[in-house]
Amino acid sequence: GGGKMAAAGREEPPVALEVVAEEAAAAASAGFRLTAVRRDPAVRLQHGASGLEPLAWSEDHRVSVSTARSIAVLEQLSDVHSGGQDMVIHRTAVPAPAAACLLKVGPKKEVAECKEKFASSADPTVSQTFMLDRVFNPEGKSLTPMRGFKYSSWSPLGCDANGRCLLAALTMDNRLTIHANLNRLQWVQLVDLTELYGERLYEAGYKLCKADTPCGELGDFPEFQRRHSMQTPVRMEWSGICTTQQVKHNNECRDVGSVLLAVLFENGNIAVWQFQLPFLGKESITSCNTIESGISSPSVLSWWEYEHNNRKMSGLIVGSAYGPVKILPINLKAVKGYFTLRQPVVLWQEMDQLPVHSIKCIPLYHPYQKRSCSLVVAARGPYMFWCLLLISKAGLNVHNSHVTGLHSLPIVSMTADKQNGTVYTCSSDGKVRQLIPIFTDVALKFEHQLIKLSEVFGSVRTHGIAVSPCGAYLAVITTEGMTNGLHPVNKNYQVQFVTLKTFEEAAAQLLESSVQNLFRQVDLTDLVRWKILKDKHIPQFLQEALDKKIETCGSTYFWRFKLFLLRILYQSMQKAPSEATWRPSHEDTKISISDSPGMGSTEDDQEEGTSKQASKQSLCDTSKGVDIDDPAEDSLHQASDIGGREPMEEKLLEIQAQIEAVEMHLTREHMKRVLGEVYLHTWITENTSIPTRGVCDFLMSDDGYDDRTARVLIGHILKKMNKQTFPEHCSLCKEILPFTDRKQAVCSNGHIWLRCFLTYQSCQSLVYRRCLLHDSIARHPTPEDPEWIKRLLQGPCTFCDSPVF
Repeated sequence: GGGKMAAAGREEPPVALEVVAEEAAAAASAGFRLTAVRRDPAVRLQHGASGLEPLAWSEDHRVSVSTARSIAVLEQLSDVHSGGQDMVIHRTAVPAPAAACLLKVGPKKEVAECKEKFASSADPTVSQTFMLDRVFNPEGKSLTPMRGFKYSSWSPLGCDANGRCLLAALTMDNRLTIHANLNRLQWVQLVDLTELYGERLYEAGYKLCKADTPCGELGDFPEFQRRHSMQTPVRMEWSGICTTQQVKHNNECRDVGSVLLAVLFENGNIAVWQFQLPFLGKESITSCNTIESGISSPSVLSWWEYEHNNRKMSGLIVGSAYGPVKILPINLKAVKGYFTLRQPVVLWQEMDQLPVHSIKCIPLYHPYQKRSCSLVVAARGPYMFWCLLLISKAGLNVHNSHVTGLHSLPIVSMTADKQNGTVYTCSSDGKVRQLIPIFTDVALKFEHQLIKLSEVFGSVRTHGIAVSPCGAYLAVITTEGMTNGLHPVNKNYQVQFVTLKTFEEAAAQLLESSVQNLFRQVDLTDLVRWKILKDKHIPQFLQEALDKKIETCGSTYFWRFKLFLLRILYQSMQKAPSEATWRPSHEDTKISISDSPGMGSTEDDQEEGTSKQASKQSLCDTSKGVDIDDPAEDSLHQASDIGGREPMEEKLLEIQAQIEAVEMHLTREHMKRVLGEVYLHTWITENTSIPTRGVCDFLMSDDGYDDRTARVLIGHILKKMNKQTFPEHCSLCKEILPFTDRKQAVCSNGHIWLRCFLTYQSCQSLVYRRCLLHDSIARHPTPEDPEWIKRLLQGPCTFCDSPVF
């Protein structure tokens, strides 16, 4: 599969594990054979897909689907609390605005008069052009209204207030907005860029620079058209996150993250918006510059970001509906370490009428030239145009060519796995091509193979594809294909998933990961989860390799990976209700209330403590009629009374003990980190909101735990604190809260408070945050918290790496 592409990989190809390496070698000798397997569930869309490239997959594992009424967002979770083998998908939507978007081309009254004049003009070239142009008449009148979305684009990770991705959405009637999903359920519109840009143009008198000739009257039809086309967005794309310097009042400089959004307009202009991070709305906009690309009929754009000798280059790649592709220089004011081209670079100049439909730019490492390079690929009709850019002492080298013979129909969608450079193209007949770049001495060639989706899903038509962030899955929008040479009567749009990697490849990639964060590799962990739930055991090679990593590396990432595997194994061992021996007969069926949210835990769930969420499958089964008075525990206890404990229950207890031990190790490691921060940032008498003495006592309370760094650190802290204890008090009865448990605090009167897993303080307010997988809770930062505590509170979950809401 795509994972075997070491030749075009990062600087040092990942060292695969012995076992995996053998299997990979065997597969490689048979050519890059990719076996695509269907991954359930398929998600039915309520409305048809709309726009070009209707599918996009974000770095934080959300798939956006542009449809005729909304953008459907499917978030992939690697749920450790669910025993169901299906992919776990959380679904939300960004609705299309109710009112049509009218671009601001002048004062309202004047615009209305001009529209009236053009509509009733005696010259048919004016009246018909005006009536049929959807930019002038988005709400339609005699034509159907423009509903739905043209395009959507995800920002890099780390842009919204939760450190996740923002979504830029462009409606069919040209409204460009930015949205954030801050509370898991609803999407909030942060800013309407079309409106802001229209205001800017209005104030500037529709001139781009001072030297521009004074513009004509709105009553002239060409001027009316010009003012519309200079603010009709075609596409928009986000840059990577860059650092700018901000001077504070006391003349100190601080680094601030910022991100750019480039918006390509119909007349070839590009507006580059700069936003300060985290992006909160209008107040986060730092600047907006407009550049002229000089490309007629522009169709698509992409960022070119290139790193050379620790200097970063950037530019914008723009494609035209007539065929040409070129890179434009972008001067970034106030951005550290960026430089740009002296003049535009033409990658393809022929006006050959093959429209450029999609452009992807992939950073790679050139194994022969021993330097980084950029691979630019563009879909042009049924062909794929590619261009390799490499900076050497002689300057910028450009190699380009086309890959032909891929599809018999035009390419409708193209996506790329940024990690290893694999490109996927698809035409509407359900044929997907996987193209793997292979470097040669001079440039490169592509090894390609066909994935027939008809072999996976039956006869389908395809409308868009997107590859997951680590390359494990391909998402596809499908509708029914032809049966017996006949087209289907009605279309059902679905998003379906196909695996692109084997379990072994996913496991090897997780073990050799450079990001060392489980949340950022959800697509890989999901493949591993699926395998363990199917086989009900952790493969031997993975266990051995992981234990070896834990021995040799100091990183807690491998401990978190181990915890993840154990929790999935625990779920796979749980008895599914369908196997339960105590199933009641159908006559005395009682309706269970376990379907209603928050009611799903029967008594045995509470006793277990680890698996609070009943799995989705068991919910479906229990709702068929389960007697709550007779929990599953009984059958186990009866069996255990007769002939000792069941082997299954023994196994479960053993796994539970292992889970406890790993969680304890992770807690202690994080406690050491928190104490290190306390030691660095506190004076002797200052009371930080962290229960320092409690954490120290807790770490030292276990005789079996002997960690020299912890002992030394605690010695220093206690010396600094002298005899002061700063105990926490219960806000209900003012009693002291002892630190006996890492997860909760119980005062002598029995009041129970959960502990914040980032600071170990007891959360005594009604509002707190939870991590994405409901592993742990964290308190909200308060205004009086010092900077270092606010920084601690921004951390992800210490058990599953997921962000905290």
